[in-house]
Parts: sequence; C-alpha cells; structure tokens
Amino acid sequence: MSLTPKHVKAINDIAELLYDFLPNKPHPRANQAVSFQGVANELGLLKFFIGGSKLPTISTLLSSTYEFERGKFCKLIITIVNKGITYKAKKNPMTKNEIAKLNELILILGFKIPELWDNSFLNSLVKDKDIEPKNDKNKQIDYDVLLNEFLLIQNLDPNVRGFAFERFLNKLFCEFELTPRPSFRLSGEQIDGSLELDSEYYLIEAKWKKQPLGNSDMLTFNGKIMGKSSWTRGIIISYSGFSKEGLEAFGRGRATNLITLDGQDIYALLHKKISLVDGLKKKIRWAAETGEVAKSIFELFA
Repeated sequence: MSLTPKHVKAINDIAELLYDFLPNKPHPRANQAVSFQGVANELGLLKFFIGGSKLPTISTLLSSTYEFERGKFCKLIITIVNKGITYKAKKNPMTKNEIAKLNELILILGFKIPELWDNSFLNSLVKDKDIEPKNDKNKQIDYDVLLNEFLLIQNLDPNVRGFAFERFLNKLFCEFELTPRPSFRLSGEQIDGSLELDSEYYLIEAKWKKQPLGNSDMLTFNGKIMGKSSWTRGIIISYSGFSKEGLEAFGRGRATNLITLDGQDIYALLHKKISLVDGLKKKIRWAAETGEVAKSIFELFA
C-alpha cells in the first residue's frame, strides 16, 4: 500500500518527535537494545534500518514498517516509547505533551494505541512547564553539518524536496532551542509551524519553489497572521528568495508583523557560523526601525 502525502507528513512528524527518545545506534559499552537499531533488531525490522543520519533513518524505519509490515507498526511505537522512558529519565524526561502529540499523529495513520491513551500513564508523565529550562550557553552548534544538510536538499527529487526542507528547518530551530511546533491546521489554513523567540511567538510558513515568491504569497501569509491575536508575528521562508517587485508592492503603505528568511540568509548564517537567534533578532530590529522586512543576513552582518 503506497503512502499518501498526509501519511508521509504524519510519519515525518512522528520521526521528529521520537528523535530524542533513543540514540540511533547503541554505544559499544551500553545496552545494545536501547537504540533505534536495537528496537528494529528486536522486532525483526532491521532490514528497514538504513543507518546514516539519524532523522532520515528513523523516518525510513517508521515509513517502511507502516507500508510493508503494518502489523508491527504499533508495537514499534510502543517499544520505542517504553525504552525511551528510561533513556530520557535523567536528562530530558518524557512529557505528557509529547505523548499527546504522538497520539494525535498516530490517529492520522489510522491507529490508536490504548497504552498511550491510558490516563494513569499520561498523568505519571511530567508536564512541559515542570521541566527546568535549559541554560546551556556553551552548547556547540555543528554549523558545517547543518550547512552540508542544507546544501544536499537541492539535489533531492522535487517530490520530496519540500518535506526535506521542512524537516531541516525544524532541526535548525531545535538546534537553537526555539521550541518549534510542527505544522498544524486552523479553520482550513495550513500553517507550517511556529517557534518561540524571546517569549514572542512566530508563525512559520516555508516554501521551496524555483521562482522567488511574489506579493501574493506574502499577502496571503500576512492575512493569516493578522487573523490571529494582535501579538502574533510571522516568518515567511522562501528558499529562492522574494521578487523585488513583490517586496516593493508588499511594503507599500502596509503595517506588518512578519519578516522574511531566504536560502541565501540560511547559507550566510551557517557559512559564517552566526547564531540563528542573533540573525533573527537583527532582522526583527531592522524591520521595526525601517519597515524593511527582507534585509539580507549578508548585509546585516557585513
């Protein structure tokens, strides 16, 4: 049974959610079963464990199991969660919100796992607000790895390029602890996600198209922002950038709560090893002071 785009999207979101539940492969001196590779081996799914980069490996394990060994899919999820509870316990305990989101995504795939809906289990998990916020100022960002992943996307098949771009952005936001939320729908509107920066919330819309985005795309997204609360902000991301005419038309006598980010901005940040947080803050300040929403990272950090 071939996967529909809806199923592919749900599985990719599940892969991102489960990313920190287990290591990809076990450490030689650690319990060999406590890893995604170990789980695949335990359930007879090792043929679907491709190795390599962690996120694509998890996604392939999930999608291949769902497509070719569907009877084992729920068992796969349960086993990952059970082992993840212990693995995450000390540093990053599993939360009630994580399991609630996991349950929502599994429903999209046509399953409901009773053990994960059990109230006694859910109430035993910590709530996100009970977790001490991280203050890891010395966290090392591997800019070279991120840049390489970003550059590889353009070589992918056009049918999967958009999903890969979205997954990359989610990873990028996670690396800089911007607490990204996966895509969601509101009254028929597709929003590619959201993130938090300096206690402000930004809706995200990301597009990978051959041509630069024009005024109509920006107006549509701006309308979504303006249709929410007055403090809602937005970041529209276009790999191919934005047309000069579109930016001029959009900025003509219009107040807005959005800024732009394009492929060259992302390349500049990663190539120059500039914090994404610093880059966004400079863009936001420039837009606030000048009304120009698309000032490039190259110019801001010249």
